[in-house]
Amino acid sequence: MSWQSQPATATLSISEVVSQTGLSARTIRYYEELGLLPGVRRRESGRRVYGGDELERLRFIQRLKALGLSLAEVKELNAVHAIGGSTRAMLGHLDGLLERRLGELDARIRELNDLRDDISKYRDHVRSRSEAGGAGGPERRVS
Repeated sequence: MSWQSQPATATLSISEVVSQTGLSARTIRYYEELGLLPGVRRRESGRRVYGGDELERLRFIQRLKALGLSLAEVKELNAVHAIGGSTRAMLGHLDGLLERRLGELDARIRELNDLRDDISKYRDHVRSRSEAGGAGGPERRVS
């Protein structure tokens, strides 16, 4: 069966994909340009036609981006899948990327907790000076 003879529900225009994914048409075309959305079919008129596979891939890309992966990393996953020829190879690589991302987040959380502690301590210092009337006028520096 030709893709052109499939039921209308099997093919979506770019505006329908925009509506279903929340992505802009420009973003979808950009993903195609980057090779993140390979094999997008076109009608005889040249208009793009999307199906379930493309929607699934776009949602997967959205999820990976929400998890903090870059488009370069998503492209890496596509390459691993294409070379390895299996979802297993891609998932193994994705596991490594997510592990690295978790490590980065843990480090950032430690930094933010340290910053929070510093701010809290300094705020206590500022409050104690303020309550003690230690402001000394508008020209005195607070340290």
